[in-house]
Amino acid sequence: MKLSADLTAFQARIGHEFEHPALLVRALTHGSYSSPNRDDNQRLEFLGDRVLGLVMATALLDHDKGATEGQLAPRFNALVRKETCADVAREIDLGAVLKLGRSEMMSGGRRKQALLGDAMEAVIAAVYRDAGLAAAQAMVLRLWGDRIARVEADARDPKTALQEWAQARGMKPPAYVEVDRAGPDHAPVFTIAARLAGGQEARATANSKRRAEQAAAAALLERLEGNVDGAT
Repeated sequence: MKLSADLTAFQARIGHEFEHPALLVRALTHGSYSSPNRDDNQRLEFLGDRVLGLVMATALLDHDKGATEGQLAPRFNALVRKETCADVAREIDLGAVLKLGRSEMMSGGRRKQALLGDAMEAVIAAVYRDAGLAAAQAMVLRLWGDRIARVEADARDPKTALQEWAQARGMKPPAYVEVDRAGPDHAPVFTIAARLAGGQEARATANSKRRAEQAAAAALLERLEGNVDGAT
């Protein structure tokens, strides 16, 4: 099977030349594009998620030999979550080579976080099936780059820290309220307010509710720890 020019270029971006190119085509085929005679990437996504988990768990153990399980778990979650996979996918322009059905393509599917994250996992599985674990591991470590080295900072959870701050003072857990949503359906932007029962509040805007909540919690915690309570 001969790959198209765009898929050949994509191979170069991920640093792996497929012995079985059909695996790459399948990894990049979304369910909206598939038919009874064409496989989509869902099964590869399932496998790729597990391969990514093994690679990252091993990398974290090797990177910090003194870390406890409690320290490793949030770092692991930060490295394998869908948002991180989608970020990596954007860096290699995976969206440009996704095979989508017309309706998904018209609704901006090439930019959707879930589709990009799923396809990135499928590509990992395709490399694993094509050339084994060592090849998949090498690609993942190359594409994830310095994320492993800086994951300790990325893994800090502002929502948990804010909740612990409130509980230590006998307050109810913070509430997270969506105060605004803008942009098209395929690329929404959320503004979230993190609020405490005492009236303290901070807001943040991001392209996912989770990120907006995390950013709002971090902003409010920074104000609280700086003794600048009550500002909005």
